[in-house]
Amino acid sequence: MMTGSVLDILIYVFDRYMLDEAPEAPERDALARDLACVGFTHENVERALDWLADLASVRERAPLDPEIDHGGSAVRIFCEGEVSRLSTECRGFLLTLERLGVLQPLQREIVIDRMLALDADELDTEQLKWVVLMVLSSQPGQDLAFQRLEDLVSTAHASGPH
Repeated sequence: MMTGSVLDILIYVFDRYMLDEAPEAPERDALARDLACVGFTHENVERALDWLADLASVRERAPLDPEIDHGGSAVRIFCEGEVSRLSTECRGFLLTLERLGVLQPLQREIVIDRMLALDADELDTEQLKWVVLMVLSSQPGQDLAFQRLEDLVSTAHASGPH
């Protein structure tokens, strides 16, 4: 039986239900059974499904207004807990995505929240890219930002290791 981290389960769900033009993602119980059949542990499946439910509740609570121009005047200061879990590379990548217009400030906060909700001790940019893709794909009207991130990620992979 494979255990799979919460992120492994999230990537599996994202890949299977969000990227494919799947009809509609199954209800929580059906999804939990599906993930158990694939071999993920019950505990991690529940944590991953809670993570997705929290993401959905954030989306419903905070509508995004693409017309708001923040003018780049705000500065994001990371607290000690964020600095200890998010590498310098992660924090830099987040700020780059915001500067490039891929993420709005509110989306950046959702990404940080969802990153910190993962069970990993050390969070890296590969995990961050997946979380950003999940956050963008969970929000209506974010197709362009999602495409820009996909292009950015594939360009980075094409250039090879740094």
